[in-house]
Amino acid sequence: MSDSLRGQFLIAKPHLRDSNFFKTAVLLVEHNDEGSMGLVVNRPSSMTVSSALSGHMEVDDDSFVYLGGPVEPAALFILHNASFLDPGEEAVVSDILVGSSAEVFEQVVQTAEDKGAIQFRIYSGCAGWGPGQLEGEISRGDWFTYPGSEEIVFHDDPYVVWETLVMAVQQSNRILPHPTDHPEWN
Repeated sequence: MSDSLRGQFLIAKPHLRDSNFFKTAVLLVEHNDEGSMGLVVNRPSSMTVSSALSGHMEVDDDSFVYLGGPVEPAALFILHNASFLDPGEEAVVSDILVGSSAEVFEQVVQTAEDKGAIQFRIYSGCAGWGPGQLEGEISRGDWFTYPGSEEIVFHDDPYVVWETLVMAVQQSNRILPHPTDHPEWN
């Protein structure tokens, strides 16, 4: 697929009322002829990382697990910036990778406790589209697309992410110039 949207944000347009995607920003981590997969980056759940991982490893982390989407809600996914722990994986966006195995998942979480520079987010579930389904939704006008960024994926306030991205899309598609205090100077 020559025009893959991998690494792009899908930003739900205001008229998209599907409860799974209303005012969401989805980072596409896969997009090819077989379909698409993404993670909703702006919906924290009430479950902490420590609680979600309690049966698997001992972690002291009170950050929240994010609701990644309606598909496979019991599955956990991780986005991280520890490329040295996952050298065979291709970055989705600049320095953001999807954990490629259970071992990498565990290493990222445990290493992040020791090193402050490692960032990660854990998602329960994902968003998925069959072949051509996402393209149909985009052409129908349900989604904006915008380049993915580490700054947005790991934003301190997930509740402003959708509005921030909608404003960025509007700014990048602006037809008229910004208003000026002195139009006569033009």
